[in-house]
Amino acid sequence: MVDFLRAASICVVVLWHWTLSITHWDGDYTLVMPNPIGYVPGKWAATWVLQVMPVFFFVGGYANLAGWDAVTRAGGSAASFIGARMRRLLAPLLPFLAVWLAFDLVLQATGRRSVLEWGIVVFVPLWFIGVYAGVVALVPFTARLHRAWGWRVPAVLAALVLASDVLRLGPGWGGFAPALIGSACVWLFCHQIGYFWRDGTLVKAGRLGAAAVATAGFVGLVVLTTFGPYSRSMVAVQGEDTSNMFPTTAPITALATFQLGLVMLARPRLNAWLQRRGPWRAVVAANGVTMPVFTWHMTALVVFLWFYERAGFALSSEPTATWWLTRPVWIVGPGLVLAVILAMLAGSRLAVRRLRRPS
Repeated sequence: MVDFLRAASICVVVLWHWTLSITHWDGDYTLVMPNPIGYVPGKWAATWVLQVMPVFFFVGGYANLAGWDAVTRAGGSAASFIGARMRRLLAPLLPFLAVWLAFDLVLQATGRRSVLEWGIVVFVPLWFIGVYAGVVALVPFTARLHRAWGWRVPAVLAALVLASDVLRLGPGWGGFAPALIGSACVWLFCHQIGYFWRDGTLVKAGRLGAAAVATAGFVGLVVLTTFGPYSRSMVAVQGEDTSNMFPTTAPITALATFQLGLVMLARPRLNAWLQRRGPWRAVVAANGVTMPVFTWHMTALVVFLWFYERAGFALSSEPTATWWLTRPVWIVGPGLVLAVILAMLAGSRLAVRRLRRPS
């Protein structure tokens, strides 16, 4: 089930970026990707389910605690655990950065603007990978805290998030430090609550416990977004002064709690479904390309955008009826480009292995 949720959460993120972003060029000919939530009344409610970054983090908490326990049982060190996890997480970035660096050098050598000027959205995946890498690096420490202090750890993290928000959003206070500390504590919280799934605490609590967790998270979301200074949307909305994601705010901790409760409620049915051969084989295959898909999906979008405009089509800056009708195009088009990129990456890895093989 953990593998399914990991793959599903990445799939939702990719499809959101491809289809539910109003991708267009602004007045400075910079690629921007606002979402259509502000144009559709009540659409913010969908983000309480479709903003799945917390899911990836608490699933990561489950998997990382399992990995850390395995390493410690075998007598391994924190350095070996972190090194192995970082290699798996960061390896897909090397070809990505190499390709874009080479392309950017060509652009600048021919008098064109750097990709950092017009296409910074290409590097959207890097913020997530960087934050997740930081959380993984702290696993030996946070796992020990979990064993020693249990629920007190996420409680303290949640309190730190609220305190950071008060300092940042208070009248005339602001400041970079509260934003940074609060954001870090949010993602540590999301990761930490996954430990309670892995150690059996949530499983033993049964459906009643899962319902209580989901209810607590839902009530927290309602209270924070109704009476607090927070947006109801869990993604940035064009025209709103505050965003719950950048910097990350207290509602995301409530969202993570709500979604974890929903996952635990769905767990028996999902586990039964995944016992079937077809779904499980699909999950295994998807997990084999999860990080490359996430790393390269924005590149695939930009490449398809180039072909789209060369074919004579224009991008829209508003979610018109035509924009909605063309959403399937923005699944198939970037999907095909991404499939080609993944095939090329697989081919290059195979060629390297053949070169290394002794004759």
